[in-house]
Amino acid sequence: MFTGIVEAVGKIKQVKIPKDQKNEGLCLRIASGSLSLCDVAIGDSIAVNGVCLTVISLFDDGFSADVSRETLNCSFILDKVGAQVNLEKAMRLSDRLGGHLVSGHVDSTGEVVSFESFGESYLLAIRAPNALLKFIANKGSITVNGVSLTVNQVVGDTFYINLIPHTLASTTLNELIPGSKVNLETDMLARYVARLLNVPT
Repeated sequence: MFTGIVEAVGKIKQVKIPKDQKNEGLCLRIASGSLSLCDVAIGDSIAVNGVCLTVISLFDDGFSADVSRETLNCSFILDKVGAQVNLEKAMRLSDRLGGHLVSGHVDSTGEVVSFESFGESYLLAIRAPNALLKFIANKGSITVNGVSLTVNQVVGDTFYINLIPHTLASTTLNELIPGSKVNLETDMLARYVARLLNVPT
């Protein structure tokens, strides 16, 4: 479980297809940047651009993790060497919940429609798949590339988010341009409410 508060920006160092993996998955080696791995062990979870990945090996400068075909099918994984990624270690029960409860199980990908300055902040517009729209609400929470954000407005199939300079400085969201693909995870509470109300998901 995560909070959507990015702890560091890392970098993809290596991308390879494991010899013993026949489902066209990937193995990523990721430089962890300023993220301390002193309390991370093999088998622990780290969110990479919002995708919960299991650490399979540790290095002085980072870690490696396998990415299954199922994960590749429903999320956008940066598989280019040198690409920057948002990183967050799994939360502890004693941690502050600064964002919202995030599972790291990406629902689908969205597409950036526009990204423009708006006063002292920036307005980000993202087009979401129709299947997710019922879980996206004004003033509700959503995770974009692993970042916990608040939805300002929903118009048709597009939702709008106001980004403050701090968020842009401490995550990779400042690299987004119209047409960029982003990982989306809707608020899990909305999903449970929909399930209880027997709303088709």
